[in-house]
Amino acid sequence: MRSYPSLGLAGIAVLLVAAACAGDGTGLGNGNGNGNNDPCSAAADPTATFSCDVQPVFTASCALTGCHVAPNPPHGLILSPGAAYSNLVDVTSGEAPALKRIRPGLPDSSYLVHKIQGTQASVGGSGGRMPLNGTALSQAVIDTIRSWVAAGAANN
Repeated sequence: MRSYPSLGLAGIAVLLVAAACAGDGTGLGNGNGNGNNDPCSAAADPTATFSCDVQPVFTASCALTGCHVAPNPPHGLILSPGAAYSNLVDVTSGEAPALKRIRPGLPDSSYLVHKIQGTQASVGGSGGRMPLNGTALSQAVIDTIRSWVAAGAANN
């Protein structure tokens, strides 16, 4: 392995975070066809799942330093693996208290869906489209998250 002493640990950490911010979420999750025994690769069930389709998007686009990670995420919303689901499903939105962050079965009544679509103002919300400091999620990724919510937002 090659050594890069001039970068230091902080420099390497910045490079890793920058690499994680790249892209719009396309190519993440179910059906990646990597050919191993990964339960997320080319699954027989085309239904979007939290673990294979939704959490990878959050991990790559939202659970980044300065965004939705501990200790002080905006509105208390942590989207890191192991914390995201319980911070989303049936939890009242801080920006639009009339809505849940995710309301199982109802993507149009789920504030997170509006935030990633950029339609939050239409439901009484505020702030910018998410991810705020990154590339907007592709329509295919938004459709996958909507599909997961519409199917009941299971913790699967």
